[in-house]
Amino acid sequence: MFHNRAIISIVMGIMLLLVLSAPLLAQETPAYLNSDLSAEERAADLLARMSLEEKIGQMTQVEKNSLTPADVTEWLIGSVLSGGGGYPSPNTPEAWAAMVNGFQEAALGTPLAIPVIYGVDAVHGHNNVMGAVIFPQNVGLGATRNAELVGQTAEITAREMIATGIYWDFAPVVAVPQDIRWGRAYEGFGENTDLVTELSTAYLLGLQGESLSAPGSVLGTPKHFIGDGGTTWGSSRLGSAYMDQGETPVDEATLRERYLPPYISVIEHGAQSIMISFSSWGGLPMHAQSYLINDVLKGELGFTGFTISDWAGIDTISEDYYEAVVTAINAGVDMAMVPYDFERFISTMLEAVENGDITLERIDDAVSRILRVKFELGLFEHPFNDPALLPAVGSDEHRAVAREAVSQSLVLLKNEGEALPISPETQTVFVAGTAADDIGLQSGGWTIDWQGGAGNITEGTTILEALEAAVPETTAVHFNRFGRFENFRDDAGNPLIADVGIVVISEQPYAEYEGDDAVLALAETDWSAVERLRPLVNKLVVIVLSGRPVMINEAIMSADAVVAAWLPGTEGEGVSDVLLGIEPFTGRLPYTWPRDIEQLPFDFANLPTEGCDAPLFPFDYGLTYENSESSWVDLAIECAGG
Repeated sequence: MFHNRAIISIVMGIMLLLVLSAPLLAQETPAYLNSDLSAEERAADLLARMSLEEKIGQMTQVEKNSLTPADVTEWLIGSVLSGGGGYPSPNTPEAWAAMVNGFQEAALGTPLAIPVIYGVDAVHGHNNVMGAVIFPQNVGLGATRNAELVGQTAEITAREMIATGIYWDFAPVVAVPQDIRWGRAYEGFGENTDLVTELSTAYLLGLQGESLSAPGSVLGTPKHFIGDGGTTWGSSRLGSAYMDQGETPVDEATLRERYLPPYISVIEHGAQSIMISFSSWGGLPMHAQSYLINDVLKGELGFTGFTISDWAGIDTISEDYYEAVVTAINAGVDMAMVPYDFERFISTMLEAVENGDITLERIDDAVSRILRVKFELGLFEHPFNDPALLPAVGSDEHRAVAREAVSQSLVLLKNEGEALPISPETQTVFVAGTAADDIGLQSGGWTIDWQGGAGNITEGTTILEALEAAVPETTAVHFNRFGRFENFRDDAGNPLIADVGIVVISEQPYAEYEGDDAVLALAETDWSAVERLRPLVNKLVVIVLSGRPVMINEAIMSADAVVAAWLPGTEGEGVSDVLLGIEPFTGRLPYTWPRDIEQLPFDFANLPTEGCDAPLFPFDYGLTYENSESSWVDLAIECAGG
């Protein structure tokens, strides 16, 4: 009897202990919050706890101007982005951090406390942020041929992003542009697949470091998959006057040979997010290409990260929104960038799952991919900005790297009579052209706003300011944007002839389809300044600011020296350093430069190298101070009738 009572007492005691400890056990940290577990294990545990609404929320990315932090909590949103110009007021690094942290706090207030991943197009520096350093656009980085330096620019961009709480960069662009009339040509590193592969890989490694979990790492996004840069003029869904978002009319063998190698490389080096292209192939929008996304990218290439649509990219598939959503998700789009009407997307997804048109297995695959990356990135442990990095935004240290990138990006196209470098004995320099004193024109699109803008739109040093600061005290620098120096007189009262004249000519800022250009001609006001200055100077230097080769036959004919400076960004000292001979010319053309617009698009397989049918300058061309003689310049003058 005693024995039975003892057993019963022990059992009752154990049961009581279990009852009393139940609340404590319920409070045990869930596995997905255990940082000692692998990202795969944590994602699986979290996925098993999620409702369908929470899963679809993770697949939804919304532009910050289309929702509030409260919406993030209510709709269980998994990602927020700032589009071009999606900045807070005031536009300061501190305000950015406060804005992004506000969305993050809202996400952490959801039942499972899943952090949002905030994305931004930091394509040449943290370029939406006032005061951030703005690096040369990718076309200029392509001219450097310096993969190590390209990686440094990405590292700095990541640092300035983390200062504002952003851990996802929609970069690098790994397009291989074949027609420079495309408005996104400057976002590509060049026309050559090997060059793009090398530099885009270096850029990705600069953003992500050795691993996504390492301090200082942000998630990169090679874009846009696939055939980006290969569209033809007039094929755009936007109309016959565009080529952006058009058709890439190549067979599969060419598609693989020309456009796939950069993706193979970035995936091998850790890419975990890839954006789908607006373009089409075989008449089918890329967002609907199940074969290319599911079979090639995720299957053949073994991509384990997640794909994201471009800005409302799923809408390009069909006018029937339900059909567009179902097609895109089943084609392999894991996260949808729905900048505006996110409620519509979420309700459509719920309806599609209920109807069986999108399976739960497909939802789970997409969400698992997204969650794994969030865990790998360390967002659950470090969801907010790093305040210690705020003083580094736009710092002198960062600007010094940008200055070096600018100097290495300049390409010397012509240099006769030793017009460059400018001698320290030079007494008078006339400077003309609006772009000589304009940060916005130096920087191009995707700078503060989507399309960029003229004027001093952010902090930096213009080319004029850099020259004025760098020349000896004995050198007088005079500026007139229109090149009107006729009233300048020497000591004897005669018209003053300057030792050197510099005219900075430029494209106006643009981005995406707004930059599609059928003629690539610069403004007449630029050429008027060249004409006015020519008789007033002994040596004339023309600096071309552009996102691609433009029509410059007049400059080649009339100037003693011509420099392609691309879109150098905020550090104009990088230009003056080379003009004054402090740094050498080392840049080489990332694009073939046309003699006239009729040569476009080039047939690169059958490109003439002699005679007036040849381009103005070939890919990889670039003079140096030591080697300034060029048969290409001689041919250009001959073909222009000079």
